[in-house]
Amino acid sequence: MSRITIPKGYRPILDAYDTQRAIAYIKRTFQEEFAHALNLKRVSAPLFVTGDSGLNDNLNGFERAVSFDIPDVGKDAQVVHSLAKWKRLALKRYNFGIGGGLYTDMNAIRRDEELDNVHSIYVDQWDWEKIITRENRNLEYLKLIVRAIVKAICTTNDRLHVRFPQLRIELDSEVSFITTQELEDLYPDLTGSQREQAYVKEHKTACILQIGKKLRSGTRHDGRAPDYDDWELNCDIFFWNPVLDRALELSSMGIRVDAEALDRQLREAGCDDRRALSFHKMLLNDELPLTIGGGIGQSRMCMLMMGCAHIGEVQSSIWDAATVAACEDAGIPLL
Repeated sequence: MSRITIPKGYRPILDAYDTQRAIAYIKRTFQEEFAHALNLKRVSAPLFVTGDSGLNDNLNGFERAVSFDIPDVGKDAQVVHSLAKWKRLALKRYNFGIGGGLYTDMNAIRRDEELDNVHSIYVDQWDWEKIITRENRNLEYLKLIVRAIVKAICTTNDRLHVRFPQLRIELDSEVSFITTQELEDLYPDLTGSQREQAYVKEHKTACILQIGKKLRSGTRHDGRAPDYDDWELNCDIFFWNPVLDRALELSSMGIRVDAEALDRQLREAGCDDRRALSFHKMLLNDELPLTIGGGIGQSRMCMLMMGCAHIGEVQSSIWDAATVAACEDAGIPLL
């Protein structure tokens, strides 16, 4: 059974028809703002990759990919968890230059996701990747890109209010940055998730930096695969969700590993076996461009801006019977 929170007195602001109109408007508007801000071009992307390619995102390392055999190809395929690695290879194949980048619709199935108001087994996000110089591989450049993304989100929200004046969610464009170590020092007695909640509740829009590395306590703030983000140069972007009274992660992103960072993180994570995969060989041989990239949740952005209580109000997925019944009793319309 999923964990579900029913906000007291919640009622949807938009009816079924306007809900669909608003979803379309948010997605169309954000793509325009975002692509312009980061100089990105739209491309098509795969729904699945071969299991032996090394291109699927390993996430936290325990999630099982949905897989199936392809008789005519003679290989097994995996539905992508994300396109973190595929995008970097695509930039090389499509001959993008420094400063240019791509974005795409990423649709995934994460069968092991723990379901609640903001988690679904169906994942839809804008995956993006941009070529940078070696001089850009620093925290200040990462913060520059974060601010550009947050501005695009807030501008989209402002434009949405003009089209649908009954929507009243306000987003703060001022970003508060903090590292996971600073967060642990600030809240030593809380878990990683509890620290996020406490910090974002105070700062409303926050960027938590350096996820995946070991903290001085010997623990990690959260898991991160060792072969796409540089753990010293990555982050998550959060907004405060007033409807659910909780922090909402809208984006996971970072400056990607170079050969040195990949070598170090594979050893630290005990994943040296990945060195034999074709993608990892290319990285270790410096055959791929240096990049920054990430994913931005489409359904999460919609539910935040539209003041929805459950992600199932803006996407069609599968829920357990208890969740369906609880939402029906509370007047929460699941698509």
